[in-house]
Amino acid sequence: MSVPTSISKRERILGGLWGSLVGDALGVPVEFKERAIVQTDPVKDMRGYGSHKQPAGTWSDDSSLLLCSADSLVRHVFDTEDMGKRFLSWYREELWTPYGKVFDVGVATSRALARIATGMRAEVAGGDDQSGNGNGSLMRIIPVSLRFVASPTKEMLDRIHRASAITHRHPRSQMACSFFTFVVRQLLSGNAGDSAFSSALADFRAFYEGDPWWSVELDYFQFVLAGDLASRPEVEIESGGYVMHTLTASLWCLLTTSSFEECVLKAVNLGGDTDTTGCVAGGLAGVYYGLESIPQKWMQTLARREEVEALFNRFADMMSSLE
Repeated sequence: MSVPTSISKRERILGGLWGSLVGDALGVPVEFKERAIVQTDPVKDMRGYGSHKQPAGTWSDDSSLLLCSADSLVRHVFDTEDMGKRFLSWYREELWTPYGKVFDVGVATSRALARIATGMRAEVAGGDDQSGNGNGSLMRIIPVSLRFVASPTKEMLDRIHRASAITHRHPRSQMACSFFTFVVRQLLSGNAGDSAFSSALADFRAFYEGDPWWSVELDYFQFVLAGDLASRPEVEIESGGYVMHTLTASLWCLLTTSSFEECVLKAVNLGGDTDTTGCVAGGLAGVYYGLESIPQKWMQTLARREEVEALFNRFADMMSSLE
């Protein structure tokens, strides 16, 4: 991987947020299509309609929930009840939708939000069964990751676990969000992608291997923990809606490309859950390469661009005030 020149922390934070939305919007038109089909007409630019019949620049539930999370964090230090209520407002009242309509929602997320609607506490609303390990918390975790990367590891991961649990409470989903956050922490510090990945591996092992509650899940991370992800061929990289597939595919795209644009297009063109793979990979690449690396034509196409920009600038201002 090429190493970007000096990039400010603010530019990396904004890059991660905008990169997530751009990756999501690139993937929306080809969501659910098999890899072989997508690659006969690969995504090279923002396109409209397709799978969800939405105009170019439309983001999905991934970005809507990410925006709800960022909105909550600029108003409160960390309040999962507020975050959960915002998620429910998105689902019922179209909060932070691109065009005032919810057109996609995961099963685990919809069930969790139904529980919140009955008065259940947000942190126990997410399902904790094996079948609930979709990528619905990983896709929206980056604002929480960015907000707490400077905190001590135990505090950082406590926030990540609790934010994930709103919709995805199984330890595997929480740990996937944590691995992502360890990588973000390294990238935000300016470390190169391969170095960030290696350091994240060590940090992840150090925290989870010694605790039986978590360590029983480590077998599911072996493909990542082997440390040779960058050398794996595409045929071994799955890109469905399972949280481990999304984590692995996004990391692989980051490690095997040398620009933001190359990374997100590679992610989307894997097929399957294209919007979420694009969103998660776009977040990582945005932090690594910075805001200036994201093609302006893509950002200009995004729905509600000015409102999103205002929120993201408030988030970045909040982060600056913490330094």
